[in-house]
Amino acid sequence: MSDSTNNNPEASGQIPNSNPKNWFASWFNSPYYHILYKERNYREAQLFMDNLTHYLNLPEKAKVLDLACGKGRHAIYLNQLGFNVVGADLSENSILEAQKNSNETLHFQVHDMRETFEDKFDAIFNLFTSFGYFENDEDNLTTLKAIKESLTEYGFAVIDFMNVTNVLNTLVPEEVKTVDEIDFHIKRYLKDGHIYKEIDFEDQGQKFHFTEKVKALTLKDFEEMMEEAGIFLLDIFGDYKLKKFHKTESERLIMIFK
Repeated sequence: MSDSTNNNPEASGQIPNSNPKNWFASWFNSPYYHILYKERNYREAQLFMDNLTHYLNLPEKAKVLDLACGKGRHAIYLNQLGFNVVGADLSENSILEAQKNSNETLHFQVHDMRETFEDKFDAIFNLFTSFGYFENDEDNLTTLKAIKESLTEYGFAVIDFMNVTNVLNTLVPEEVKTVDEIDFHIKRYLKDGHIYKEIDFEDQGQKFHFTEKVKALTLKDFEEMMEEAGIFLLDIFGDYKLKKFHKTESERLIMIFK
């Protein structure tokens, strides 16, 4: 499912409020977000989860947090693998949808990723570029610290981010994507250290405009933040098969830390 900004910088958002700067508040709660990104490769996502949990060698019934879980597809699959899973997201609409799949070992809640959890987790997964959406860069460091504080003593965390170098080298500036008879006009560009994605479309006689904005964080940026947060970076991979990371060629930047 490579969700590079060429097709889908997938993330799950922050608390809806009146601040217009928080674009993710309205976009991630919009039904059009899920229409535009409906054709995702679920099998590839499942293989990634298989590879990741095998690599981490998580204990049976380990407590796993899917941080920025959206509608919960990865949390649901992790639960099917036998783990005790919590899915957390700031989109209330997504959590309401995800909660339809709740059971004794699968729970969902609205949560701001900048805040520490009361519970401690054996593993925390932040998947498919669900990071770097805050207006204030300090919030990225705050999020890393919150992840660290929410881990058990022997727990692992994973951030799966886009490989910015590869994304910028292959960026498609403009395209039209038609889904459910809606023509989404998409523009992409780099500005002020962020990758922007402008989305314009019409539906039922009404015009819509949304903007996605992701901080163009490189491995070096993450390393500096992790050092400041007191996080130990254990391993780095470049795709969902957990192949070695190459700065220019890899589609993903997958970081394992504790």
